[in-house]
Amino acid sequence: MSLSPQEQSMRHLIANKIAATPNRRISFAEYMNLVLYHPEQGYYATGAVNIGSEGDFFTSSHLGNDFGELLAEQFAQMWDILEHPKPFTLVEMGAGQGLVAADVLSYLYRQYPDCFTALDYIIVEKAAGLITQQQQVLNQLNLPGLPLRWCTFDQISENSITGCCFSNELVDAFPVHQVVLEKGQLQEVYVTTVTTEADGINFGEVTDEISTPELKEYFQWMGVDLYSGAYPEGYRSEVNLAALDWMKTIADKLKQGFLLTIDYGYSTDRYYLPARHQGTLKCYYRHRHHDNPYVYIGQQDITAHVNFTALERQGELSGLQTVGLTKQGLFLMALGLGDRISALSGSESRQGDAIAGAQDVIRIMRRRDALHQLIDPTGLGGFTVLVQGKGLSQEKARSLKGLTIPPMA
Repeated sequence: MSLSPQEQSMRHLIANKIAATPNRRISFAEYMNLVLYHPEQGYYATGAVNIGSEGDFFTSSHLGNDFGELLAEQFAQMWDILEHPKPFTLVEMGAGQGLVAADVLSYLYRQYPDCFTALDYIIVEKAAGLITQQQQVLNQLNLPGLPLRWCTFDQISENSITGCCFSNELVDAFPVHQVVLEKGQLQEVYVTTVTTEADGINFGEVTDEISTPELKEYFQWMGVDLYSGAYPEGYRSEVNLAALDWMKTIADKLKQGFLLTIDYGYSTDRYYLPARHQGTLKCYYRHRHHDNPYVYIGQQDITAHVNFTALERQGELSGLQTVGLTKQGLFLMALGLGDRISALSGSESRQGDAIAGAQDVIRIMRRRDALHQLIDPTGLGGFTVLVQGKGLSQEKARSLKGLTIPPMA
């Protein structure tokens, strides 16, 4: 397989990192961090990331404006719940190509102008390649007084945010440690260099003692007994310690308001099922998924499912309360997606007259398909929505529209 100059350079960079360590190896978490987030050559930094229907993967925002607009409905209600603060800060963490931001800002400007006027919209994005794409999209909005800026978490003061911090398919891309059960012991997966004259620089795995006691403590904290006899020899899974640090950081920045996390994942009891013995790690390249993180280096996405129990517990330790946990399909239906489907069905029924063109019918059918994809329980609709809060009364926290059970159609 012929490698691009960028991938060859990335392989040399990783090999040099490995060579500089005493044991000639790095943890899988460090490897994943390099291939995804290296500031010059990582997947997200270089612009190699290709998101969309023809790309490596797509998100809810690629199915039209509805996802962002329904989130905006929830944000407008949050502004009401918080008694109309000014500024009302929305912090989008990991904003992809900027599509959600564009839809949220445009919708609030049109439908909730007072909320828009109070808004301070912050994008926290570490990938330079994505920041460029976001700026290209958002510079086209032409909204007067656009309340938008980019910054890092370090530039946000502690206890300063009144509003909502939110992310969509972010936590699954945090670097994870991989662990494996060998001869009754918890071992960690490390990445090492395997060099051959024919193939150039390649990488392989070795297992050894864990790099940090936090990994063993994590399973104890989660109540997962890997030594019970239920887990098979060679059982392998992931631990996302970076997500715990991320949760602490957000809790420190938030003065009053909400944290909204949308992603794919499981509760602890489902994540660490003995039957899920190969873990959840997946790679995405040109809209195909596979299990090999050592090919297309710097050219493909690498993800692992999110342990939502860990996010809830870490939030509680960090001063956040769990407001609600639901599925994306139910969340969006409660925010009005069902009304949009009904209205679309009404439009479709009116297309039977001779005046309507074929293009109108095709447009309506495509949009209806997109809306159904957003709530498909086997796909995007099955994603988990976790809402946490800080500085809120129980009554206010639990009044969120997105957490109400939508009426049956």
